Amino acid sequence: MAAKLDYHWHLRKVMADRGMFSTTDLIPPLKERGITLSTSQVYRLVVERPERLSLKILMALLDILDCTMDDLIEPIATAGAVNKPRKAAAATGGTAVSEGVGDLRPRRARITGVDR
Repeated sequence: MAAKLDYHWHLRKVMADRGMFSTTDLIPPLKERGITLSTSQVYRLVVERPERLSLKILMALLDILDCTMDDLIEPIATAGAVNKPRKAAAATGGTAVSEGVGDLRPRRARITGVDR
């Protein structure tokens, strides 16, 4: 089985360890570092696991919370589903789909004018 990479986001736990129990506690320190986020953006950053995160915001969080990246992001490996190769149709000459179509490519159609 192939391992699928994933991660846990621990911002809320790190904030609680530093005595910051409200998501809005991050707004003033972020603003001091030139990052302006709305209250809903900060809430989503703290509560949800971010899929895309600006490096400036990440560096600001590390500075504000005086922590390392390992404290915020915990990489984990989950077991990924392994795809079984599909059986090819009879038209492909008995080769598996994963092998590609090889020389079995359709010919380009040439459309010419109709003679009357």
